[in-house]
Amino acid sequence: MSANDALVSLSDLSKDFDVSPPFLNRLIERQDRLLLKAVDGVSIDIPRGRTFSLVGESGCGKSTVARLVVGLYTPTRGRILFDDIDMATLKTQAEIEPVRKRMQMIFQDPYASLNPRWRVSDIIAEPIRAHKLLSGRDTIARRVGELLVQVGLAAADGVKFPHEFSGGQRQRISIARALASQPEFLICDEPTSALDVSVQAQILNLMKGLQRQFGLTYLFISHDLAVVYHISDYVGVMYLGRVVEWSDKRALFQRPWHPYTRMLLDAIPDLEMTGRQRIPVAGEVPNPIHPPTGCHFHPRCPYANDRCRNEVPTLVHKESSEVACHAVLEDRLPEVTVSGEPANATAVC
Repeated sequence: MSANDALVSLSDLSKDFDVSPPFLNRLIERQDRLLLKAVDGVSIDIPRGRTFSLVGESGCGKSTVARLVVGLYTPTRGRILFDDIDMATLKTQAEIEPVRKRMQMIFQDPYASLNPRWRVSDIIAEPIRAHKLLSGRDTIARRVGELLVQVGLAAADGVKFPHEFSGGQRQRISIARALASQPEFLICDEPTSALDVSVQAQILNLMKGLQRQFGLTYLFISHDLAVVYHISDYVGVMYLGRVVEWSDKRALFQRPWHPYTRMLLDAIPDLEMTGRQRIPVAGEVPNPIHPPTGCHFHPRCPYANDRCRNEVPTLVHKESSEVACHAVLEDRLPEVTVSGEPANATAVC
């Protein structure tokens, strides 16, 4: 993938949160400030018209990356390029608005992301009015009806309130709202995790159909490897704020390089009973306020040595993947090839 193919590029993106006690407490107890490094130097490219998924354990920084990209958080360090536009250079509302309407976000909880006091038609029409895309009540109402039909609902559903819908239907409303500003880029923060498996399949198929129809680009956040396998073109694996490996989907699932990626895939049940040796992920995620030195994964890695404990690995090219691991560069890992797809993949989509 060349740089010209990327709609969104993240370069050394970082976000620190101040979790220090109040100033007076720190003064009395002689404590230093405490910073939580939620995102620590993430660099990825998201190609146009494709889906890039971020996976990892809870608390690894996936959702923080999503909120940084969409502008809900301000980066502590690093750069976000959207269609070669540096987001940090946009200062005025007149500069921000044309770019902002080209990206939208679909949130995880369909019950919390919709205003319970608004009718569905008003919820979906809000981006249209905010960006002044259309004028006139009848014109906007027709557009809202079209959007509802596109996501598999009826135009007449616009008069209802969110509490009258199921979780899957609410997420369809969230998708319709996201599409209202005619965006090119959608950030999807675990949009199916709160839904039943059968409903997940419907939402994923809807999203893939909309992507083909409108040429949308997705940043998809998830911890479900079966969902990621079907929705993604590229997959990045995060651990404690850092991307440890990313590659196209098939290469990552069939030939993982980083020990953490291998352990995540080993956690999937082996329904074919191949007898291949599997290493489960052991231990607990370290405290992100006081992360381990060197490679963050070294306390849980069976292949770690002194270099891993002291030197931070950087992403380097390995066959068709980008991987940050000293053991991979020094050929200290055994050969592993994973065949097939996630165990419950066929049930998902």
